[in-house]
Amino acid sequence: MNQMQEIIIDKVVVNIGVGQAGDRLTKAAKVLEMLTGHKPTQTLAKKSVRDFNIRKRLPIGVKVTLRKDDAVNFLNKALYVKDYKIPDYSFDKHGNAYFGISDYTDFKGMKYDPDIGIFGMDVAIVLKRRGGYRIEKRKIGKKTIPSSIRIKKDEAVEFLEKNFKVSVVR
Repeated sequence: MNQMQEIIIDKVVVNIGVGQAGDRLTKAAKVLEMLTGHKPTQTLAKKSVRDFNIRKRLPIGVKVTLRKDDAVNFLNKALYVKDYKIPDYSFDKHGNAYFGISDYTDFKGMKYDPDIGIFGMDVAIVLKRRGGYRIEKRKIGKKTIPSSIRIKKDEAVEFLEKNFKVSVVR
């Protein structure tokens, strides 16, 4: 295989959506920092929802973006929690995978703290090929990514099965 066609992990995004600002948001940030070792950023509401008492640009969640070795290490921990099984519908047509973890105490070494409570999280795995993505980002001569470079769903499944020993439940 061409070295530039090799699939790699671009990033792993871990998100906890709280739905409200305040004390629960700071506790969720503390949980993410304990799990990943990185300081989380706040996510803001895109629009106001009167029924849920949410205003536009109100912080309603926290997320951490992990890259390179940090992403691989966290992904191994998260897949261990899921017993290395991901459902087939978790993959999109661009080769990215998404799954949820219902409780942070499922991770190795994490214990329930009554002061924090229970928080679940969403994990997004973004894959890319080693080369070819610059043509979409550059200023001069910007073009769309050709279909030969785009990652298909079955390639992403094969990558995770081979590198992380994940079984995809169909």
